[in-house]
Amino acid sequence: MDEKNPEKRGCKRFAVPGASASIKAKEYTEEFSPVLDISRGGVKLLVKRPVPMGSELTIKISVPAERIPLTLIGVVKWISYDEQKKKYGIGIQFNPYGVKKGQNYPGALVKIIALEQKFSTPDKAEEEKYEID
Repeated sequence: MDEKNPEKRGCKRFAVPGASASIKAKEYTEEFSPVLDISRGGVKLLVKRPVPMGSELTIKISVPAERIPLTLIGVVKWISYDEQKKKYGIGIQFNPYGVKKGQNYPGALVKIIALEQKFSTPDKAEEEKYEID
């Protein structure tokens, strides 16, 4: 990361091998989209067709060895085209967690944190920071 493009994300991103997502918006549905990475605040997916910026989506993330998919609501924040794969990458920011209408169930955050602990790799800086002599 350089000083010209500082990292905007406040949450650590991590990959969940084999995870896929089904997404649904008003006029858009797609299943089995590969999950490229996920964090407490959002998810990056690979889709066949572009999704309009600002679209609110319902995302069901299926994780291997988990029986129930993780269901979240979010908004499309960015779109890019992958020329090699001939697919679109989309970034979805999750709605806040809470009990009000339009918010994500707080239990979903607990599940994401558990996945983060299972699948994220520790940063070298963190390892050095907590090293015990």
